[in-house]
Amino acid sequence: MTVQYEELYKRLEKLGGYDLEKINRAYNLAERCHEGQLRISGEPYIIHPIAVAKICAELQLDTDSICAAFLHDTIEDCPDKANLQMIKKEFGSDVAEIVDGVTKLKIPFVTKQDESIENLRKMFMAMSSDIRIILIKLADRLHNMRTISSHRSPLRQKEIAEETLSIYAPLAHRLGIFKIKSELEDLSIQVLEPERIADIKLSLAAEKEERDSFINEQIARIRSALAEAGVKAEVNGRIKNYYSIFNKMRRQQKELSEIFDLNAIRIIVNTVRECYESLGIIHTLWKPIPGRFKDYIAMPKQNMYQSIHTTLIADNGMPFEVQIRTWDMHRIAEYGIAAHWRYKEGKSADADFDKKVEWLRQMLEWQQEVGDSREFMETVKHDLVNDYIYVFSPKGDVYELPSGSVPLDFAYRVHTQIGHQTVGAKVNHRLVPLDTELQNGDIVEILTAKGRGPSRDWLKIA
Repeated sequence: MTVQYEELYKRLEKLGGYDLEKINRAYNLAERCHEGQLRISGEPYIIHPIAVAKICAELQLDTDSICAAFLHDTIEDCPDKANLQMIKKEFGSDVAEIVDGVTKLKIPFVTKQDESIENLRKMFMAMSSDIRIILIKLADRLHNMRTISSHRSPLRQKEIAEETLSIYAPLAHRLGIFKIKSELEDLSIQVLEPERIADIKLSLAAEKEERDSFINEQIARIRSALAEAGVKAEVNGRIKNYYSIFNKMRRQQKELSEIFDLNAIRIIVNTVRECYESLGIIHTLWKPIPGRFKDYIAMPKQNMYQSIHTTLIADNGMPFEVQIRTWDMHRIAEYGIAAHWRYKEGKSADADFDKKVEWLRQMLEWQQEVGDSREFMETVKHDLVNDYIYVFSPKGDVYELPSGSVPLDFAYRVHTQIGHQTVGAKVNHRLVPLDTELQNGDIVEILTAKGRGPSRDWLKIA
């Protein structure tokens, strides 16, 4: 038994609620299967599945997820020692399905790119039935990215980093797992733009003292004002991750010195009421910048993220952002869909679970009929990285749509049959053409007629 596994075992024991005997059996099988195998770095291979299981434990995934994390490479790398039937018999169908979902296809491919695309397609299809497949794949990718410099050639490092940045980081974002998303972005951009990131790190280090002094001053003022009002809160500062800074500089063609919202202050309170109370208090301390206020508590993002964002002008004229959320919202912001992971007899005990991953189900349904794998992956990438808007139905239900969507997209988002029977649309109570571009906050009503079918012309606008 390795030291790393002993540490993980103690952690799971402390968390409670795990079937430790089953987890022990999974670890022992993984150790037997990978015995004598080494990573390219020269380390014993078992270090990798333990690290993946540790990340899953940090996400507080269930027993079957931890077991699958230990076994995720056994079928692929040790076919003479493990197979799906054995895993199903020993650990149940859930563990076997998850392991199968993350196992690469064993068929010859013409190019490495074709192999990557087909394996991604397989994974996307499999995760529509069990989202734990992608959670383990994200943990697998995160550990591989953490150790990428020790076991890959520079060219292969760049290929893996590009795939991570175009598929895995956006997927973590869509699942609301900010903790994994931001680390995957930072690790990838350091491989792809090492000199630029080194410059950013150097500049941040040079200005750290001044920036820390500024942010600590605002934090002290907030803490004092909240305490005076009787609001119990944790107030801390955080800096944007390297990828966000790099992206903003590239997108806005700015130098680091021109980026003003490098730091954000986060206020975490106990209740929603205290969120709005805190907002009122800080708006009496500093002037908010018009147009830079977002209330994701009243209108949560599709990935379940909830928080209030406001940007303020400090006394010295410097802008800074404040985020306000409850502890529950903070947990969801860090862990996303994983924070809601409570399995009971293989089914999600969370009644809203299907709604939370509805975007994934729909994306996969739309892509089921795409025969060409490259076209499938391009569409998936587009769906993952696209900006989104939020619109309302006449009943007040919130729907998330890609930027540039039109009423016809909304109709199909609500239900396929409504889409098919569309004859007209109203936006904010006014009749509009079906190709009108929707904006954030629009109220959209679809007019339908039974017996009507889709028009070929719709392919040009939907």
